[in-house]
Amino acid sequence: MKKTALAILMVTCLFTSCKDQKKEVVNENTKTEIKISDTLKWSERMALSIMKRFPKASDVDNHETLNWNYKHGLLALSFEKLYLETGNEKYFEYEKGYADDLIDSTGTILNYDIEKYNIDNINAGKTLFFLYEKTKDEKYLTAIKTLRKQLENHPRTKSGGLWHKKIYPYQMWLDGLYMGQPFYARYIAEFEDGKNFDDVAHQFEVCYKQTLDKKTGLLLHAWDESKQMQWADKTTGKSPNFWSRSLGWYVMALVDVLDYFPRDHSKRGMLIQQLNDLSTALMKVQDASGIWYQVPNFPEREGNYLESSGTAMFAYAFAKGVKKGYLPSDFNDVANKAFDGLVKELVKVDQDGKVHLTQTCKGAGLGGNPYRDASYEYYVSEAKKVNNLHGTGPFILAALELSR
Repeated sequence: MKKTALAILMVTCLFTSCKDQKKEVVNENTKTEIKISDTLKWSERMALSIMKRFPKASDVDNHETLNWNYKHGLLALSFEKLYLETGNEKYFEYEKGYADDLIDSTGTILNYDIEKYNIDNINAGKTLFFLYEKTKDEKYLTAIKTLRKQLENHPRTKSGGLWHKKIYPYQMWLDGLYMGQPFYARYIAEFEDGKNFDDVAHQFEVCYKQTLDKKTGLLLHAWDESKQMQWADKTTGKSPNFWSRSLGWYVMALVDVLDYFPRDHSKRGMLIQQLNDLSTALMKVQDASGIWYQVPNFPEREGNYLESSGTAMFAYAFAKGVKKGYLPSDFNDVANKAFDGLVKELVKVDQDGKVHLTQTCKGAGLGGNPYRDASYEYYVSEAKKVNNLHGTGPFILAALELSR
C-alpha cells in the first residue's frame, strides 16, 4: 500500500510539474511574442502593451465573468480605429475577439438583459457595425438590432430624454450621451434613412439645457427631472459638481455623433455650437501641465488630482473637432498640450517597452448602494487605477487623432 501511495504521489508531482512548466512556457511565449518599440507611435505602443498584458480583450480589467460592457466597447473601438489607420490585422482580430467572446452564432449577447434598460449597454454595439461590414456575419447584425430595440423601448423623462438606467428613473447623466447617441445616430444613418436624427439631437438639447452651469459654461454631471434624489437640487434637479470624465464623455459624444448627421440637418449647427461653447469653457480650466483635474474647477482644493481619462477624452475630441472643421485650429494646440501633459506626467514605460497610464479614476456615479452623494469629497475619494479602460481607450483614440 505504501509503495502504491508513493507511486501515485510521484506521478502526481511529475504531472503537476509538467503542467506548471507548460504554463510557464506559454506565458513566456506570450511575453516574447509582442515587442514594443519606442519608435512606434503612442497609439500602437499603448495597444501592444494592452495586448501583451491581456492576449484577449475580454480579459482586460480582470472581470470574473465575461462581461458585455461599455469599457470593453470603448477599448474595442480604439482598436478598430487603429486597424483602420495601420491596416494591421492583429488589431482587427483583437476587436473581433471581444465581440465573438460575447456574441454567439445566433447573435445573442452574453449576460445582456434588455429589460434593465441600461444605456451603458449600448456603447459596445458601436463596434458591431464595422464587424458586420467587414465579415458579413449576420450575428453582428442581429446583435445591432437587439440594441436598437432597447433604445426603441428605453424609458424617458417627460421631456423626452433617455434615462441613464431603469434603476435611475428620470435621470440623465452626461456619460449616457456617449453611451447611446453615436450608436443611435449610426443606426439611423445606415438602416433608417435618417428618420430619427431629430431624436438624437433632442437628447443633447435636453441634457445640455438641464446640466449647464451658466457661470462657468461647464456641464454638471447629471440631472434628475423628478428632483427626488438626495444629490439633486430641489429647484433645478441638477447635481452639485463637475466631473472631468463626464465632460469628456459629452464632448466625445458630440464629435462622434456629427460623423453621421447630414450636413443639411437643421440641428447640426446646434451640436457644433455646443461643442464650441463647452470646449471653450473646458480650455479655461485646463491646468498648466496640460491635464485637467478630477474636479476641474477646484484645482487647488485638498484631495484633487490630475486625472488621465478626462484629459485623454478632451484631447481626442478637440483634435477630431479641428480635423473635421467644427472647432477653431487653436484647439489642436490645446489637444497637443493635453497629450504632452499625459506623456510627461502620467505615462510610465517599463524597460521592456510596456506603456502604463496612471491616475485614472476607476469610476464615479450618483445614488446607488452604497450611496454616492455627488459631493466634491466623493469625486476625489474614488479609487485611482493604472491602465484602467476608461483611460487607455481614449488615450489610443487621442494619439490617433493627433498622429502622435
